[in-house]
Amino acid sequence: MAKRASPLFSPIRLGSLRLRNRIAMAPMTREMAPDGVPTADMARYYARRAAGGTGLIISEGVAVDAAGRFGTSVPRLFGTDVLPAWRALVSAVHDERAAILAQLWHVGAFSPSMVGMANSLETERLSPSGLAAPGRPFGRAMQPADIDRTVEAFATAAGLAQSAGFDGVEVHGAHGYLIDQFLWGETNARTDAYGHPHGVRFAAEVVRAIRSATGPAFTICFRLSQWKQLDYASRIAADPAELAALVEPLVDAGVDLFHCSTRRFWEAEFAGEDRPLSAWVRSLSGRPTIAVGSVTLDADFKAPSGKRHAGTRADHIAWLEDSLAKGWLDLVAVGRAMIANPDWAHRAERGEFGQLRAFDGAMLKQLD
Repeated sequence: MAKRASPLFSPIRLGSLRLRNRIAMAPMTREMAPDGVPTADMARYYARRAAGGTGLIISEGVAVDAAGRFGTSVPRLFGTDVLPAWRALVSAVHDERAAILAQLWHVGAFSPSMVGMANSLETERLSPSGLAAPGRPFGRAMQPADIDRTVEAFATAAGLAQSAGFDGVEVHGAHGYLIDQFLWGETNARTDAYGHPHGVRFAAEVVRAIRSATGPAFTICFRLSQWKQLDYASRIAADPAELAALVEPLVDAGVDLFHCSTRRFWEAEFAGEDRPLSAWVRSLSGRPTIAVGSVTLDADFKAPSGKRHAGTRADHIAWLEDSLAKGWLDLVAVGRAMIANPDWAHRAERGEFGQLRAFDGAMLKQLD
């Protein structure tokens, strides 16, 4: 079948990144790295999505230090023993003509057991105020020395990512993990310089340290969200002014690109306007944005069935194309649909939506 003429498949330059199209692979935790070391199967998994036409791969969350690990099988970017495996993985993706970012992750006051998952790692959890959610104490509040060490851990991890050949990093500042716990007033009860509404200071320090460690040409993406793992209806910005107060310091610190995580990418963010989160962030920050959230799926990630199963729908493509024309986004990240369809980009370009496979949660543990 002939390829469709679509702005989704036009090339784009984002600073030093040159991408063949506007399609990104969203980061998705799989816990398939024994002791945090990427495997050859992981390299093939990412390379297959790159070979399927994806322009930008964003890795699953990668732990920046031992305190921030989700579990023992989550990949890591601390300890030089992981570098050979990461270099092989990055090279496999580059061989398929895609760029790749490492998503840097610290879970803060969070445990997999909180959402019904097995907990493979018991460790002291750190957070701004010892809170996982409102009225839910967990772990301990970070002292100034903890903050300094964690900022340095992000910078060191970014330096290792650069040494491994990654094109940049994505700082995970969403979904109720450590950085987001500083941003959200419900989990930040500090009274010092990092207290709400100044929790963005911690995020900005992380970004600034990464920029210092990697130089001006290394891409820094920042992932943000309103919703949290433990509160889907939460909001860190009630209006555009509050959102601006969040993104502007991050731009000043060195963010090149924002990844706007929503449960349903098409929904309006603020009352009285039809623009989604990606459009607001793009306008307020002056930086390009990635939209994500249930792309070509009929059940959102946090719907009762969505995490385990979702069918397909094709009408999202027209919305995305219209949004590109309006300047509401620059890229779209595809998650579960790309787990089910490694060649999602090629199929979309050929208009083969009727042939897309439905998503099933068991696919997350498939080797390919």
